[in-house]
Amino acid sequence: MLIPVILSGGAGTRLWPVSREGHPKPFITLPDGETLLHKTYRRAAALHDEQEGVPAEILTVTNRDYYFLSKDEFARAGLDRRYRSTFLLEPVGRNTAAAVALAAHVLAERHGPDALLLVLPADHLITDEAAFRRAVGQAAQLASQQRLVTFGVVPDRPETGYGYIEAGEALGPGRAVVRFVEKPALDLARQYLEAGNFYWNAGMFCFQAGVLLEQMARYAPDVAEAAARCWERTRERCTSETALLELDAESFAAIPDISLDYALMERSEAVAVVPAEFDWSDIGSWCALSVLATPDEAGNRARGEALFFDSRNTYVHSEDRLVAALGVEELLIVDTPDALLVAHRDKAQDVKHVVARLKARDHDVYKFHRTVVRPWGSYTVLEEGPGFKIKRIEVKPGASLSLQMHHHRSEHWIVVRGMAKIINGEKECYVRPNESTYIPAGHKHRLENPGILDLVMIEVQCGDYLGEDDIVRFQDDYGRA
Repeated sequence: MLIPVILSGGAGTRLWPVSREGHPKPFITLPDGETLLHKTYRRAAALHDEQEGVPAEILTVTNRDYYFLSKDEFARAGLDRRYRSTFLLEPVGRNTAAAVALAAHVLAERHGPDALLLVLPADHLITDEAAFRRAVGQAAQLASQQRLVTFGVVPDRPETGYGYIEAGEALGPGRAVVRFVEKPALDLARQYLEAGNFYWNAGMFCFQAGVLLEQMARYAPDVAEAAARCWERTRERCTSETALLELDAESFAAIPDISLDYALMERSEAVAVVPAEFDWSDIGSWCALSVLATPDEAGNRARGEALFFDSRNTYVHSEDRLVAALGVEELLIVDTPDALLVAHRDKAQDVKHVVARLKARDHDVYKFHRTVVRPWGSYTVLEEGPGFKIKRIEVKPGASLSLQMHHHRSEHWIVVRGMAKIINGEKECYVRPNESTYIPAGHKHRLENPGILDLVMIEVQCGDYLGEDDIVRFQDDYGRA
């Protein structure tokens, strides 16, 4: 019994300004129109489609804020009616050791300690799925022998951006792990490539739930004990059969913030590696993402509308306007409606430092795009200034915002498409295109789309404070009240 466990929580700071804390890397749309999470779900589902005995179940571990985004991707992949989906929701980020330990507790209770977990990060790109499935079969064989199995991608070049795994003696379809190696310098990476027994660390794992918990108790007792306390407190509020498990916030925050590699895999003597022949990328930088675009004769690539003049090896990502690159080389140019990144290719890994600086300044662009996705739809800030903000709001059919109130701002809503059902104080009314309503500060109000088409409206806010935290929720369909 093998169950895919999807880890979907990383912020992807090296892909800013497209990846942001509120809309991270797994939800970036690739040139083919699919997200990385979408592809991961389909890749996991294919294991059930082709292998007898693999249950039609997928467990996703993600942050509470990403639940509805993840659920929508699961549905877009066409899996919501064919597979059982369980979401394990983290109240804060706690790295992969905590996520995997809690997933093991869930599946050990649901299916027994022999249940096999296949741990897959949501931000990997793998195109050779047949080779991927072969490697999973080999990993499952080793994991059934009480091994902690990791996947080692066979390198085709010296790479300084990945960690490595040194392999030793043969163990059936895999090999024993001698050691894990941090990202090496170029000369050392060349030596690893020539040696033939070093693999890129793909960050994917396979093991029995009971073996993982036993090994963690032996080699990472602080993580194991804290995760066990968190699971017990979580179980008090819901059973393991629940499709939506919200982890206990206080006990989860007490789990050490450490990766599974550091906490367990580098310490245990039961670790094996399966050499994986499939192509693999963790899309860890703009250089990695840029290769998905077709180059011109000078090595320039673009997503969106771009013009290149006397330029070489330059990548342009533009969402809604033309970018012209003239006389430049080796640049990354990423243009979004509210932020522009211009970087030399050699500095692609350092984009995370820009995000850290923005976060220290509490600048909104590290966290949100101008268009912000919500469970009920989305809103786009069109313009703002002292004392006012103008938004375009889109509400899905049948969806509604929370029953809420603002202390510091009034709102004027104008419907431009569809029909709105509005609660405004003690009154309830329907507003059609070219009609409007005014909501004074302090009034309880709610917006609902009762129709079968998207509702689009313009919101004009006025007040002395217009922050998104000026909201008091009284009732909410999405658990935010």
